[in-house]
Amino acid sequence: MRAPSLKHAALFCAILAGFLTPFDLSAVIVALPAISAEFSMDAIGLSWISTAYLLAAGVFLVPFGRIADIYGRKIVFVTGLSLFLISSFLMVFSASSFMVILLRIMQGSGAALIFGTSVAILSEVTPVTERGKALGIYTTAVYLGLSLGPFIGGFLTTHFGWRSIFLVNIPIGLFAAMVIVMFLKGEWADSKGERFDLGGAIQYGLTLICVMYGFSLLPDRGGFILLIAGSVMLGVFILRELRINYPLLNIELFRRNRIFAFSSFAALINYAATFSITFFLSLYLQYIRGFPASYTGTILVVQPVMMAIFSPYAGRLSDRIEPAKIASTGMAILTIGLLLLTMIETDTPVLFLVAILALLGFGFALFSSPNVNAIMSSVDKKFLGVASGTLGTMRLVGQMLSMGIATMIIALYVGRVQITPDQYIQLLMATKTGFVIFALLSGIGIFFSLNRGKLREKIKDQSVQQTIP
Repeated sequence: MRAPSLKHAALFCAILAGFLTPFDLSAVIVALPAISAEFSMDAIGLSWISTAYLLAAGVFLVPFGRIADIYGRKIVFVTGLSLFLISSFLMVFSASSFMVILLRIMQGSGAALIFGTSVAILSEVTPVTERGKALGIYTTAVYLGLSLGPFIGGFLTTHFGWRSIFLVNIPIGLFAAMVIVMFLKGEWADSKGERFDLGGAIQYGLTLICVMYGFSLLPDRGGFILLIAGSVMLGVFILRELRINYPLLNIELFRRNRIFAFSSFAALINYAATFSITFFLSLYLQYIRGFPASYTGTILVVQPVMMAIFSPYAGRLSDRIEPAKIASTGMAILTIGLLLLTMIETDTPVLFLVAILALLGFGFALFSSPNVNAIMSSVDKKFLGVASGTLGTMRLVGQMLSMGIATMIIALYVGRVQITPDQYIQLLMATKTGFVIFALLSGIGIFFSLNRGKLREKIKDQSVQQTIP
């Protein structure tokens, strides 16, 4: 059998990694009511099962993206995959809600090492003219993970219990490790010899923790104090990164590279506006509508299936047409879908929900692949690890903000109690309020998406400069 080329081996590893981590995230969301029933967790505690994973991934993503640039992306990728698999195995033996959240932190840390390197390696070994296509295929794998997560997670939770979800990660992860060892030859460290900014990494992590935990405490005074502290630390972190020679996060990429900056902000807003859709609808369908986890998963699968179908086409299209045009169209469609979700009631037809989810999935496909292509193609090879880490961070911070907003809304409407029929009206109001806020956010994101600048012209200018002796 002929051995795959380096770019095909990298693509295959990226596909497996791209599938694994979102699958775990989306499958667990469907299992939340079952976990709540076993450990008597309140609504706020339930939100932390997802939030803990996202927060850990967000804290470690940029630091380990930088470490990968200095010491090698392949070794960081393998380390992250190992950590993710070990924590998945241990999750089967969880005996308390505290242990579940602790292991979710461990999983999130492993996921950070995986997404901080997989896209960077793929971008490194793929020619720029084929990058949109490769990233489109990678994005399809991400959406397949998201799409199969609710469906398989609902089925496993209903028939085998929620712990069985984590066993699915193990064979996929072991197969990915085998492919890496056998075919992904070489190492990539374009910033070898540079210093790692440990102080900046600590400040960065504390900033995210303060902001995220502060959101979960709102409207209490402690929540506002933590949000203010996080904002101050963010300012201190930015000033520090501008002064030192080898920053953790190259702020100049945001200051001097409009395409990179606006594409990154568009990704942040997009994920902030969309991630909690599944969280709210999962609770709505299982509590208010009384559907089992397996049927809920079948309904929720519609959105990511549409993403998986159309993402490769959107990625290839962004190799020929300006990514900003395609991505902005996608974000406009997402805004319309979110506005439609504000109309749900206790008796909303399931077909209406399915149609909205299909619309959202199509919009997300048009936005995501072209946006990833714009980010990764707008920087030099030296910064691919940082760009990949930044892209992942924008996704994770956006998802954390989305869950933070959802947690705040749940706290305001439902409170720190287990969800029972007495709270169903409040839960519906929380859900509708959440979709109103997310629609407004998505509308703001269209501005950043439209005003990012023209990638095709930048690539053309770079090609001309490289041909000049």
